[in-house]
Amino acid sequence: MEVGQMQRQWVDYTKSLFLEGFLDGQFLQLQQLQDESNPDFVVEVVSLFFEDSEKLLNDLTRALEQPSVDFKRVDAHVHQFKGSSSSIGAQRVKNACIAFRNFCEEQNTEGCIRCVQQVKQEYYLVKNKLETLFAMEQQIVAAGGSIPILELSF
Repeated sequence: MEVGQMQRQWVDYTKSLFLEGFLDGQFLQLQQLQDESNPDFVVEVVSLFFEDSEKLLNDLTRALEQPSVDFKRVDAHVHQFKGSSSSIGAQRVKNACIAFRNFCEEQNTEGCIRCVQQVKQEYYLVKNKLETLFAMEQQIVAAGGSIPILELSF
């Protein structure tokens, strides 16, 4: 496949991530911080998000499996996850965390258990989408092309 076609596919795929609500403007801001001196900035930041998220999801699951749930602790984990997902522009994960925090406030164990499943689902979806996006970027660069500058208005 030629570079121009790969770049067009990348643009279309990236736009779909915004249109489907997986990403928001924060992700664009993250991309703007990347330059020649730090070409892997976005991948590095998102990779750290993935590492932290796996730990947080495990901590959340364990905390909700306790006979007596410590809702303050659960809420602290959800708050941290909401912040980190917001910082990379993972909009659907952030929104799932907002709903989750409401159930923590109500000390609703069933609601929290449903929400942890929803948060996991949204997290694994956006993780898969971003891994696909980064793989597309690697293919473009390997073929001698450059990643297009994407300008979306919100």
